[in-house]
Amino acid sequence: LLQLKQSSYIDKYESQIYAKNKSSLVQFHEQLILKSYSDNTVRIYIAEFVHLLQLIKNYPVEELSPERLKDYFLYCITNEKMGERKMNGKINAIKFYFEKVLHRPQMFFNIPRPKKPSTLPKMLSKREVGKLLDQVTNFKHLIALQLCYGMGLRVSEVVGIKLKDIDGDRMVVHIHGAKGKKDRIVPLPVILLPKLRTYYKLYKPKEYLLEGRYGGQYSKGSVQSVFKKAMKKAGIKKNIGIHGLRHSYATHLLESGTDMRFIQELLGHSSIKTTQVYTKVTPRSLANIESPLDTLQ
Repeated sequence: LLQLKQSSYIDKYESQIYAKNKSSLVQFHEQLILKSYSDNTVRIYIAEFVHLLQLIKNYPVEELSPERLKDYFLYCITNEKMGERKMNGKINAIKFYFEKVLHRPQMFFNIPRPKKPSTLPKMLSKREVGKLLDQVTNFKHLIALQLCYGMGLRVSEVVGIKLKDIDGDRMVVHIHGAKGKKDRIVPLPVILLPKLRTYYKLYKPKEYLLEGRYGGQYSKGSVQSVFKKAMKKAGIKKNIGIHGLRHSYATHLLESGTDMRFIQELLGHSSIKTTQVYTKVTPRSLANIESPLDTLQ
């Protein structure tokens, strides 16, 4: 099974790297699998590691010094114009090889990380969310977007919901293996329960709530495409992806007075600091702050 998984990721890169480093790539991939990293993380880490192997050509990757690695990261920034997010992902991938495969924990001690820009989450107003949902005529597509917004779910979590995860008696949905391999319980909106029952009678899904034409899990890309088309039909010009529905859910909860700790739990954030970013985009909270100018007598 491990060998079958390896071939799907590694075969396409085999001709792009020198023989001397092929065994390093296999070891790298095996360790990622053993650590149970998600398919998406494995794919990204391998691509970043292969980029390094391509550049060093026949030089053994295990012999790279911290100084040579610094030069490589500098090259990526100055020559290939890679941004902060890309560079942090690249450092994580290569750090994984040296620390988890070669067991050299001190290799990255003096390698600085690019500082990520502090950006606010992109979100929609309640009026815009309503307008967006009004554009969706396909019932399955509507359910998908309502799950994203109504429970603050990532698109991967929406397509991952199985029929057995929905508890209509307790009005909750069990989200399994979310980001960071964490499970959580999310309240099911009251308005959705009768819709889900109707949806079940119409579509008769077998395992997953949202299934493709030929069964199996519905694709994330299909849900993202539904969101894009609805945004266009609604005439909403904001540069925002489907993840914005999750941001909107959190912001609207905060505006309605929901405790920050509850929002943290609902979103599945490990740190309250991640959740606190929503305080910066809640106009109602800002409107409650009185300027000292207004209190001058």
